Amino acid sequence: MASSSNQPAPTCSSQSYGSDFEPDPTLTNDDLKPTTSSQRSFSGWEMASLWVGLVVGVPAYYLAGSLVDLGMAWWQGIATVVIANIILLVPLILTGHPGTRYGISFPVLGRSAFGIRGAHIPTLLRALVGCGWYGIETWIGGEAIFLLLPKVVKTTSFAESIPWLGTSPLEFACFVVFWIAQLGIVWKGMEGIRALEKYSAPILIGLTSCLLIWAYVKAGGFGHMLSLSSKLSLSEFLALFFPSLTANISFWAPLALNIPDFTKYAKTQKDQIVGQAGLPIFMGLFTFVGLAVTSSTKVIFGKVISNPIQLLGQIGGLTTMVLAILGISLATITTNIAANVVAPANALVNLSPSKFTFRRGALLTALLGIAFQPWRLLGSSESFVYTWLVGYSALLGPIGGIVLADYYLVKGTDLAIKDLYSLSPNGVYYYSGGYNLVALTALVVGILPVIPGFLQKVGIVTSVSDVFVVIYNNAWFFSFFTAGFLYWILSSLTRYNNNSISDQAQQPLLSNEN
Repeated sequence: MASSSNQPAPTCSSQSYGSDFEPDPTLTNDDLKPTTSSQRSFSGWEMASLWVGLVVGVPAYYLAGSLVDLGMAWWQGIATVVIANIILLVPLILTGHPGTRYGISFPVLGRSAFGIRGAHIPTLLRALVGCGWYGIETWIGGEAIFLLLPKVVKTTSFAESIPWLGTSPLEFACFVVFWIAQLGIVWKGMEGIRALEKYSAPILIGLTSCLLIWAYVKAGGFGHMLSLSSKLSLSEFLALFFPSLTANISFWAPLALNIPDFTKYAKTQKDQIVGQAGLPIFMGLFTFVGLAVTSSTKVIFGKVISNPIQLLGQIGGLTTMVLAILGISLATITTNIAANVVAPANALVNLSPSKFTFRRGALLTALLGIAFQPWRLLGSSESFVYTWLVGYSALLGPIGGIVLADYYLVKGTDLAIKDLYSLSPNGVYYYSGGYNLVALTALVVGILPVIPGFLQKVGIVTSVSDVFVVIYNNAWFFSFFTAGFLYWILSSLTRYNNNSISDQAQQPLLSNEN
């Protein structure tokens, strides 16, 4: 990642890369070079801390409440979340493997499947989703600031919504303030992110526990939550379950793609696997907290309050408000920076290493986050879950399927590291002018069938065939397996698996197989 005063820039030593390793300057800089042994500082606990910081946040809480809001019973909501995250754990660990083995980030790994130049396409698609999420998380942080403002300020004309803007000038101003505040941590690079996640995890766990205890005491236990039954028939539940499963997988699908950006810093394969294995547990526990607290609000306030920021505003009290702002801000920043800055910044660095550094890429990411108008994406449970989450899974699913099919089925986990940084036409990953047409074909085939259902969901078309509705509701699964399988078959037929990689090229730069 970006070098800073706290993190020495990686060096291209002959011990790590070979004496003849001379990467093309247009394909690398300090952010894209493979990590050296001294940079492998992530232990299993630090990888797990990363996930705690990612999971404990308003969007995850809101996602849990949305499922119940749409009619599921509490246990159905928790089961949906846990099943989705167990499924997602498989591609997370599999995609994390090359990061730890070779010390490479996602943009570099993408060159293996899509080609030296073709890798820009999947990394920029991933970056686009990251920018959208960055805006959403920043808007949530801005809401926390808005919560602190005196009532007299909130009742002024500045707090009134402007139709063309879609929100009020006051809320937008709070959004901008939080947007600026995050840049300080981003500017410290990967080392600053690692420290933030490590020390924030226990604080977030403590604050979440306090909220759960408060709800338990005020509501007189969780009896009300446990008595809530599903409002859906079996057919209605199944119609809701599969798109909800897709939405929950989509929730972490962006990070499942660029997880090598983090596992490249893991000490061993064991550390990256053990650290990531906590995701379904953390998500299950936090979903329980979200559902338990949300259901308790019916007893405490006489109405269901699914938005945690609105809930904290209802609780009131100076101490509560201060702790609330601290918790929301910390949870938002830990999630936003790790999940939504690293991938877009690296994608931009990969696009033009001579022009972009991690910091410049992060700044552009933040600017694009504003353009997404996140206040509109969070307008309702329907738009958040079934338009935003399910919609972008059609872009990320096929990329994940292609990358994994390439690394495990086509390349057999053997990568020619030197060729990943070479523009030589004789390079293994140069393909056709730097583009692997097989990968691009599989990507398009994976995305196209999902488009009709998406167009209907956003209201551009009035109706489509039921087949397209089913495909859209299962967008991640359909696109992931369709694109991955097609890529594998076409690669085998066109011999793009290139069995002539030398023994020297097949060796990982550093041994991290423990």
